[in-house]
Amino acid sequence: MRPRQAMLLAAGLGTRMRPLTGLTAKPLLPLGGRTLIDHGLDRLAAAGVETVVVNVHWHAARVAEHLRARTSGPRTVLRPEAMLLDTGGAVRAALADGLLRSAPFYVVNGDAFWLDGPVPALERLTTTFDQGESDAALLVHRTFQVHADVGFGDFALDKWGAVRRRGEREVVPYIYAGVQLTSPELFAGAPEGAFSMNLLWDRAMASGRLQAVVHDGLWFHLSTPADLAEAESSLQARITGETR
Repeated sequence: MRPRQAMLLAAGLGTRMRPLTGLTAKPLLPLGGRTLIDHGLDRLAAAGVETVVVNVHWHAARVAEHLRARTSGPRTVLRPEAMLLDTGGAVRAALADGLLRSAPFYVVNGDAFWLDGPVPALERLTTTFDQGESDAALLVHRTFQVHADVGFGDFALDKWGAVRRRGEREVVPYIYAGVQLTSPELFAGAPEGAFSMNLLWDRAMASGRLQAVVHDGLWFHLSTPADLAEAESSLQARITGETR
């Protein structure tokens, strides 16, 4: 199984990244010499993805101009959102429009940035995902390895990779890393309009059809300007071999 399509979520307002996102979209911010959206598209191309649906809203024209200037794959298809549909609503709308025709497909946050471990993360998701047994597989990262405030974490996993939410007053070891492999079945019966992917993940968890893969490479939480500066500094230290 080699997914040929993906959706990259690039419509958010990037409020916590202000003032950097005042005049541009968050996925267009640079990190390590390339924009965040280019990093994501390059990873998808390397995984064999041929077409990526990109939803746009905030500074949509800038995103469109940037994508037109790319000289390498994958092919991108813009889906403008007059009103923000959130993560789940955006993917459901792309499915309803017939833009995502092959299954399963990747969904990547526009601000997701990762460096692969021994085996590329997208390949690991593909290897793990069993469409007969699961509706989605999430990439998660160990919270203690994140140099940012990630609260009490998002998920706990059992030894088979089954996912559960953090309980009240509980600290759990994993945070969602902004990358998933999903099937259209996850969206069966989903509401129209704006809603979060969390709604569908909770439903899949309840039926035992949500898996997770723990990332074994480098991953950065990019929420604020300080996060972005920390990531840039860490990348430069890896290149130069200098420690801070």
